[in-house]
Amino acid sequence: MQKLPSLSFDDDGRIRRTGTLITTSAHIMTVVVGSGVLSLAWCFAQLGWIIGVLLLVAFAVITWYTCILLSDCYRSPDPVTGTRNYNYMQAVKVNLEGFKYKLCGISQYAIQVGASIGYTITSAISMAAVKRSNCFHVHGHKNGCHTLNNKYVLIFACIEIVLSQIPNFHKLSLVSIVATIMSFAYASIGIVLSVARIVGGTSSKTSLTGKPIGPDMTSMEKMWNAFSAIGDIAFAYSFCPVLLEIQDTLKPSPPENKVMKKSCTIGIGASTLLYMICGILGYLAFGNDSPGNYLTGFGFYEPFWVVDIGNISVVIHLLGAFQVIIQPFFAFVENWSREKWPGCKFIEEEYIIGKYNINMFRLTWRTCYVILVAIVAMMFPFFNSFMGLIGSATYWPLTIYFPIEMYISRAKIRTGSFTWIWLKLLTLICLIVALLAAAGSVRGLVVSFSSFEIFRSVS
Repeated sequence: MQKLPSLSFDDDGRIRRTGTLITTSAHIMTVVVGSGVLSLAWCFAQLGWIIGVLLLVAFAVITWYTCILLSDCYRSPDPVTGTRNYNYMQAVKVNLEGFKYKLCGISQYAIQVGASIGYTITSAISMAAVKRSNCFHVHGHKNGCHTLNNKYVLIFACIEIVLSQIPNFHKLSLVSIVATIMSFAYASIGIVLSVARIVGGTSSKTSLTGKPIGPDMTSMEKMWNAFSAIGDIAFAYSFCPVLLEIQDTLKPSPPENKVMKKSCTIGIGASTLLYMICGILGYLAFGNDSPGNYLTGFGFYEPFWVVDIGNISVVIHLLGAFQVIIQPFFAFVENWSREKWPGCKFIEEEYIIGKYNINMFRLTWRTCYVILVAIVAMMFPFFNSFMGLIGSATYWPLTIYFPIEMYISRAKIRTGSFTWIWLKLLTLICLIVALLAAAGSVRGLVVSFSSFEIFRSVS
């Protein structure tokens, strides 16, 4: 075997990183801008104009701030010249004690596994929506045109089995760029259709406080819906679990933390602008009766082919988002296996087939993982409620608590000082929000179980 030249490696002995401001910004937007952008109109309908807009801005600023703090944790002890921390868990281990390191691992991998299942379900619903859209066009809107989602779950899983053979985060740049383009495509379609509805004079009533309490909305229902909406907005920005993995793809010059801070500003800024436009225009178009997702929930029926393009874009985006969110978990399992069974050819040996490197362990276990995800997605079609619960349990530690605690430790912030107090207050407020969202998710699970049929997910 011919030895690669030394220029192909970075100073830590790993393959030279080639990431740039553009690729890392694309990774961020791939994770942040999900199909949930199409549910923001529903969130505004539950919260109203004032609270809806304020919360969207507040969580964008909070997430941006904690990401700026976290980007300085890529190297330790110095953020520019220190030793690299290749992932979130390693940064927590270096900066905080052992128990917090274990808590971080549980939180990080739970949200990644949960998200991969949630993405599978959402993609299947979007694929089913394409079939229903065509059916509505032919047979009319009064026809139910219902279809089982299981075959669409299997289609998504087959594609992911292939994509999951991408060996690591460093090879995902093209996937992320395509996924980012798709996210802006379906968000733009939602915007255009909303504007058309508003201009056409068919928009519905909105209000400062959202859907009013009345015959169709009890005060208790209003409260639970508001909790769910707060959770949807907060967790729309939860990409911190993969931030350091994204940062580890950057070239060492200019300094990674400086580039990452710019990427966070670009990614979160662009995503928030898109969120705001979609939420505001969607709410103006549908008012207090906004559907949970106005592409799959058929807020729009015509032109049917535009709705189809929007849903296909959602699927392509989630194919990439699945990889971006799950690659750290893949890496964790494979690195642990190498340490557990050193020298095992099945785990370590790479086979060159054409332009591709094939590892039998990677091929086997990642394929099994995607199959397992597909089975769970078909068994429990309401897994998005579980996802909300997992998200509410992990949003606070991963996006708020650990970045702030690592900053306090690194900067040696004195206990009781003004900075220490307001950082702790921010942590407490976000904890309360996460608990409220968790309560809404538990209630959603109870409702889902009441009409549950295993392997019977119907769109």
